[in-house]
Amino acid sequence: MLFSRFRKNRQGSVAPTFALALIPVFGLAGAAVDYSRASSVRTSMQAALDATALAMAKLAPTLTQSQLQAQTTAYFNANYSNLQGRNVSVAPTYTTGSGSQLVITATAKVDMALMQILGFSTIDVGASSTIKWGNMRLRVALALDNTGSMSSSNKMVALKTATNNLLTQLKDAATTNGDVYVSIIPFAKDVNVGSSNYNASWIDWTSWDSKNGSCSKGSSTTESDCMLENGKPKWTPASHDTWNGCVTDRGSSSAPIGQDYDTNADAPGSPQPSKFVAEQHGSCPEAVMPLSYNWSSMTTLVNNMSPAGNTNQAIGLAHGWMSLVGGGPYPTPPPKDPNYTYNQVIILLTDGLNTQNRWFSDQASIDARQAMTCANVKAAGITLYTIQVNTGGDPTSTLLQNCASTPDKFYLLTSSSQIVTVFNQIGKQLSKLRIAG
Repeated sequence: MLFSRFRKNRQGSVAPTFALALIPVFGLAGAAVDYSRASSVRTSMQAALDATALAMAKLAPTLTQSQLQAQTTAYFNANYSNLQGRNVSVAPTYTTGSGSQLVITATAKVDMALMQILGFSTIDVGASSTIKWGNMRLRVALALDNTGSMSSSNKMVALKTATNNLLTQLKDAATTNGDVYVSIIPFAKDVNVGSSNYNASWIDWTSWDSKNGSCSKGSSTTESDCMLENGKPKWTPASHDTWNGCVTDRGSSSAPIGQDYDTNADAPGSPQPSKFVAEQHGSCPEAVMPLSYNWSSMTTLVNNMSPAGNTNQAIGLAHGWMSLVGGGPYPTPPPKDPNYTYNQVIILLTDGLNTQNRWFSDQASIDARQAMTCANVKAAGITLYTIQVNTGGDPTSTLLQNCASTPDKFYLLTSSSQIVTVFNQIGKQLSKLRIAG
């Protein structure tokens, strides 16, 4: 009777039932906490692996396996700082079949805290990062604003840092010379094609000869003024070797109705409006550099850039395009190897809206010409990035937004420091070193 009453008694049964129910509740809560810690370790490992893979990509082809292992481990350890992961192991594998590839994996153990209640003392965590070179080759034109406004807000300093960083990324993306070519086009109102080209047949001297020389009578400094002097004056153009290398927009001397040489990449020659128009511009930027993999010379050019003059984005874009196809001061690029895919890119950075070109000083007219160039560049299959550095509260440039190949390739920056960040992002995209892990 006593046992039967005890068995049937339900008083106080909630407590043991609740106690038993707490075991899975604590287990689930513990799993959430412990797996969150494991996820944090994996995230830290992945970030360190990605940085390590990019750093080792350039070195891998030149290292033995033991050297690659040692340098990979050292670089990873310098970038990985999550102390919750222990017994960390890193393993690199470099192969060359079907395109070069570097795979780096990492494993670690994470001690369980609450999950130990259910008998789990550790959890294994792993991550990997893959760098593939594939068969992609790059040809990149950098059209960089060197106008006077770039002197403010530390923009020119930031541009130099960003460009040099980008050049390092592109250099590291190349396993052999010729995998990546880069041209650099500093622009203001004009572009400097190099004063050493004064004997080139692709230069139109008509305007320059009329504005640079000496008058036999009076003190006139232009041919038109000289002809107004008394006594049958004679105008003598200056020697072309005194030219500073600057050229203005191509096309006819009048407003470019029907003259589209400023909007295309046709080689200069005949007819006359196709030639580069020499101009002794007072704010002549650094001379352009055609496609090259001479990284040290590129760095020197970038470091020598100096801000001066008005803004003519269109001429920078036009010369960037021509540098990719050849013509005038830009040698014809090396033939494309049919075994490779080629990606041609222009990066156009400017901090100001258009203010002056050869014919116009109103933004709308200059923008209309540039819009034609943008359309032609994209129709030619060239990827176009546009960057507006807007530290002065200018309107967002609809022209640059529409000019970019796709909306994600237009960048609106509001501080000079963002130039470095954006160039770094673009550099990762352009390198075609795909992180697949």
